Amino acid sequence: MNCVLEALQFRFACKNFDPEKRIPQDVLREIMECARLSPSSFGLEPWKFLVISDQNLRERLRPHCWNQPQITDCSHLVVILARSETVDADSPYVRACYERKGVSEEKIRASLERMKKYQQEEVLPRMSLYAWSSKQCYIALANIMTAAAAAGVDSCPIEGFEKDAVDRTLGLPRDDLQTAVMVALGYRKGEQSPRFRHPFEKVVEFIE
Repeated sequence: MNCVLEALQFRFACKNFDPEKRIPQDVLREIMECARLSPSSFGLEPWKFLVISDQNLRERLRPHCWNQPQITDCSHLVVILARSETVDADSPYVRACYERKGVSEEKIRASLERMKKYQQEEVLPRMSLYAWSSKQCYIALANIMTAAAAAGVDSCPIEGFEKDAVDRTLGLPRDDLQTAVMVALGYRKGEQSPRFRHPFEKVVEFIE
């Protein structure tokens, strides 16, 4: 069987973690390396990953996360932060992303103009820069969960939280990194609950 398919069949949204079991550091680093290597629009990497094992901090976060036990019972809580104003085409962060490629100033300017046009015509009429970055953070989220499953580690994606309260608890600046989504990582306690999916033919259409 394809190893990715096998990992996806193992994965489910684990609601009941064993708080006594910890993810080995080398396994955790490999999972987060898969997050770091995730693709992003224009190669901006509009994210930062907070890997939280600090129990006191997780206890403070839990009331702002619908009091979900996964927050405190998992081995590690990963908070994925999305960039906001720093991914504006005119920002120093974006320019630095292009300068690291070692291309000419002419190519950098052409790329920045192309991005600026795209943001003005396609992104900003529909969403904020934070929302645009958040969409890309979900690519990294998927890679984290798949990489974890491949290593026999369980996960649970978490959108149920009060964003402003979580941002304050983490001490995040309002004009830069903001919480996009979380994922709890650890090992299941008990059996996996049933998982339901629509049949293949209902959700996949081949157009030839």
